[in-house]
Amino acid sequence: MAVFPSFLIISALMVASAQQQRYSNISLVSSLTPSTNSSWLSASGLYAFGFYNVTNGYAVGIFLAGIPEKTVVWTANRDDPVSPSNVVLVLTNDGRLILRQEDRDDKNMANPRLPLASASMLDSGNFVLYDSAQNITWQSFDNPTDTLLPGQHLSAGEEIVSSASKSNPAKGIFSLRMQADGNLVQYPAEPNVTSSDAYYSTGFLQVIPGNWSLGCERNFSMESCKDKDQNVSYRMRSLDNTVWEDTDYDIIEDMKTKEDCENACLGDCNCDAVFFKDGICRKQKLPLRYGRRLQGDSNVALIKVGTRSSFTQGVPNNSVNEVVKKRRLDNFLIISISLVALAALILAISWVYVHQNHVGTYMISNNRNVEMIDDVGLRAFTYAELVQATNEFKEELGRGASGTVYKGILSNNETIVAVKRLEKELAGMREFQTEMKVIGKTYHRNLVRLLGYCFEGSEWLLVYEYMSNGSLADILFNPENRPCWEERIRISLDIARGILYLHEECETRIIHCDIKPQNILMDEHRCAKISDFGLAKLLMLDQTYTNTGIRGTRGYVAPEWHMNLPVTVKADVYSFGIVLLEIICCRRSVDRRLSENEAILQEWVYNCYAAGELNKLVGYEDVDTRTLDRMIKIGIWCIQDEPSMRPSMKNVLLMLDGTLDIPVPPCPNSFRSSI
Repeated sequence: MAVFPSFLIISALMVASAQQQRYSNISLVSSLTPSTNSSWLSASGLYAFGFYNVTNGYAVGIFLAGIPEKTVVWTANRDDPVSPSNVVLVLTNDGRLILRQEDRDDKNMANPRLPLASASMLDSGNFVLYDSAQNITWQSFDNPTDTLLPGQHLSAGEEIVSSASKSNPAKGIFSLRMQADGNLVQYPAEPNVTSSDAYYSTGFLQVIPGNWSLGCERNFSMESCKDKDQNVSYRMRSLDNTVWEDTDYDIIEDMKTKEDCENACLGDCNCDAVFFKDGICRKQKLPLRYGRRLQGDSNVALIKVGTRSSFTQGVPNNSVNEVVKKRRLDNFLIISISLVALAALILAISWVYVHQNHVGTYMISNNRNVEMIDDVGLRAFTYAELVQATNEFKEELGRGASGTVYKGILSNNETIVAVKRLEKELAGMREFQTEMKVIGKTYHRNLVRLLGYCFEGSEWLLVYEYMSNGSLADILFNPENRPCWEERIRISLDIARGILYLHEECETRIIHCDIKPQNILMDEHRCAKISDFGLAKLLMLDQTYTNTGIRGTRGYVAPEWHMNLPVTVKADVYSFGIVLLEIICCRRSVDRRLSENEAILQEWVYNCYAAGELNKLVGYEDVDTRTLDRMIKIGIWCIQDEPSMRPSMKNVLLMLDGTLDIPVPPCPNSFRSSI
């Protein structure tokens, strides 16, 4: 029995700190299509603006991209939301945001006050359009559809309306309206409703469980009204002082008594209910979607109910069961309405109490991060389950510093997983449980998700989602599978977003300590996801690639590891800088097969940069030289010896998308300190 639609539930979970908002810049002549580049992501990858699948086509909107299921929070053109697969969303050079389809007129997706100069998908979930002076000329927060996000206001007189269904973004049957008295109230999504139509004033909601959106249903078929079965009878149930949605198809005036109105409905098989007031009888058809009880109103609602007569001797058992079923259904309406009326009264009192201090505007409180949902947990597997899932650890996917990864298939739902069998001596059980709790609460589209774990005696195993395209190293250092320039840029952004989440956005700050291509995995869409985060605290200090107490992999560790200095998140920034240069040049950071001048990647890159010979780094590839210059400078800034000189991952992202200007980087003091 749902009084409030689901559009408010999700908004209570989605919280993003205003101090951490970032944005991605979208320039004129940018475009999206449903089948290829279908969305523009916010800087962290949490939200996206673009196309998503609906019944019979595609709609344009804003959705949570940082979780597996696309959860839509805003829809464009809700009165006509569905488009075919051959449309193109374009930010035109004359400053319009339109849907363009061959042989059809362009369809405006927003109505800004001035011509557009750029757009941004913010990490708050707000899609913003700017004019040439970078003033906001339109934003989705000012045009809510079915969801309120943190920081979004709903002023007096404004409303949000539920969607018709999960697969149909058109307007549904409920609305939440901010009243002038400061109460946020649910109404039927109908024109010209008044305060008396508010749901906290009703006595009536769902009658048939599972069909709340359809309103009331008959408990007998239309055909039974016409048959001559002597075991079937019909009568009218009276609901005094009741006003229901008025959808009359016949009005009989000068009706003297309520009984006359009842008989008029009983003699009409098309009539399901009548309303009688002041000598006027109004015939109604189902569904009757909403109603209310007003003690001062003399209107009487009369509902047609079909029943069967008493049991007779010789009736077969199956017929007896049918009679019992019909009788139960016959009584269900009265019982349900009584229960609903009581529930509505309790909810009305609660609703008024909760909202009595809210005046003029409404905003979801900013008290939790979207990724930190309390009920997120990890599954505890038994060792026997994982032995069976991996076919006794038969298919090896890869080896790392902490253990070997095997392919597995869970027997309960046939989900493919990656099972990491930890082979090194670890910290204690308490530390293991603490880290599992931290890792289990982290979720981002650019992190490999931990699904569960096993701890039985000496067997310590972790179960991750399966990445079908292997690691970044597999595609980056393979000449036959090398990513194109645009994909390299996208991969760099994916990795930066994942590290930023670990550093600033999850509940417990995590320093990865081992960022490298082998720990960056690629899903079926070649989206980069960081793995093995949070494990650094579990490994004993002498169980790494070196014997010097350093956590990390040679060639990627920051200089402070060697200098016995405090290690901060800037150590990950250094490792990211090395990986970024590897992505740009599609080669390893250390390659002794090359000449002495080129063997150490970061040294060769800086020498080429200083000499103005960046073309040597990418050979004869067709790359955007301005973007190449920007990415090289970011990489050099990230690998500075002094941690304080390295940018934060937040600023790295802003530099990658062109938002922040990048000054000329100095030469790092020592290239070989990390070798």
